[in-house]
Amino acid sequence: MAFQEILDQVGSLGRFQILQIAFLTIFSSITFCHITLENFTAATPEHRCWVHVLDNDTVSDNGTGILSQQDLLRISIPLDSNLRPERCRRFVHPQWQLLQMNKTSGNASEAETEPCLDGWVYDHSSFLSTTVTKWGLVCNSQSLNSISKFLTMTGMLIGNLVSGYLTDRRLILLGCFLMLAIADTCAALVPTFLLYCALRFLAGMSTTGILTNSTVLIVEWTKPKFQAMAMTLSFCSASVGQILLGGLAYFVQNWRHLQLALSIPMFFLLLFTRWLAESARWLILTNRYQEGLQELQRAARINGVKNYKDTLTMEVVRATMKEELEVTKTKPSLRDLFRAPTLRVRICLLAFVRCTTWISTFGLLLNIQYLSSNIFLLQVLLGVLVIPANCTSLLTLNYLGRRISQLIFMSLVGISILATIFVPQEMQTLRLLLSTLGGGLGFASVNGALTHANELIPTIIRATALGIIGTAGSVGSSLAPLFMILAVYSAPLPWIIYGACSILGGLGVLLLPETRNQPLPDSVEDVENERKGSRQAKQEDIAIKVTQF
Repeated sequence: MAFQEILDQVGSLGRFQILQIAFLTIFSSITFCHITLENFTAATPEHRCWVHVLDNDTVSDNGTGILSQQDLLRISIPLDSNLRPERCRRFVHPQWQLLQMNKTSGNASEAETEPCLDGWVYDHSSFLSTTVTKWGLVCNSQSLNSISKFLTMTGMLIGNLVSGYLTDRRLILLGCFLMLAIADTCAALVPTFLLYCALRFLAGMSTTGILTNSTVLIVEWTKPKFQAMAMTLSFCSASVGQILLGGLAYFVQNWRHLQLALSIPMFFLLLFTRWLAESARWLILTNRYQEGLQELQRAARINGVKNYKDTLTMEVVRATMKEELEVTKTKPSLRDLFRAPTLRVRICLLAFVRCTTWISTFGLLLNIQYLSSNIFLLQVLLGVLVIPANCTSLLTLNYLGRRISQLIFMSLVGISILATIFVPQEMQTLRLLLSTLGGGLGFASVNGALTHANELIPTIIRATALGIIGTAGSVGSSLAPLFMILAVYSAPLPWIIYGACSILGGLGVLLLPETRNQPLPDSVEDVENERKGSRQAKQEDIAIKVTQF
């Protein structure tokens, strides 16, 4: 469109854009850490009931000082169906007769048991403390662990609703970053689980504002030719975030210290935000011409453009953007988004694809403890694989197009998730391989979904429309941890849902138009005219075929 002509004069991928992408990538990397933080701060270690004869520091009257810990465990805790100590039950009285019986015989199943009335004993080999050990979120309270994750994802949902109405890109991004820093710093210090959940809800609200506006700023400062590459480079922030989180969690095994280690540095990053630029395209289209011109001249100066003050003037901007400015004099409302038939269908389809993509991706990312016994290694591997996955995504987006690329990636994600169901827990290497592959392909499909959505929505209502589409994604990410509660009834059921959603989302992409190497639409009329133009082209093509015949 017309803005591309101005962007060519400024430099569509120069030093300015590179610095902008690098700065936003740092913001996004830290944000991704906070999204999946509860993989470690809320991890559930191995546990069993606390029993007096086994865990009391003094030797009991029954002469247990001569017995081993294994013997004391056997007479105190019943075994489950896999002959492992029960996590949530204990014998009412020590079963001394079991010391004279083999492991599989006897009347142990007939002995009276009770819940863990005196608390639990946790395995501290991987985690010194987590929110689970702090507030006892196991056994009858284990669903509260999923509820805390659900509230974080629900916060992302509310954040999308709020940011959809607030269109100022830079201001919202910085406000959300400050809010995330404050919320998660306070979450590490609160004394109650209720306050912790409330602060994690606020943290979730802020993450969507950061990620959405970072994406929009990157897209609106680059040409269509470089947008897929810019988005891929930006999305590598997920890789940096996952690797940073996995490595830091391995060395910082106290959940409060880990939370603070990721939150406090955010306050120092805010000192450098004065170099972050607002979208000149959005400023001009919202009648803030002088501010838009200043941002364009600033970009030209950083990119080394000579005589930019002579070529970039208010008259040039107004003349170049004349048609777009006439169209955007009346600011579209939320009702206008769904009044235009083509745009309405497009937004609904994008919302469906986003929701299904987020269900499968967050289903993997938030439940890695169920996929591998070494979650530190899996977290780092997921981060490492993001880079080659996004490079592959970049190649396929540019050569196969947006639609086919997303179909391939999302189908493979679904297949890898469904395949994990049939791999037993003993085959940890194969489970680790499938989980890593699914996670990497999930990031590639998210990259494709974000790129495609940004290219299909007109500039004047892009932030609002992406807020609506992001809301659908947040609904999916909120449902992802809740589906894991269904594992109580059937262990494979959550994974079947995750896999099926990914495959359905891939098929839904085929109903959207291709945007490879196409200019960004600036107004609702641009989107509607695309449909008319394609319809006329089809009619002309039919007429040519009939004439030739």
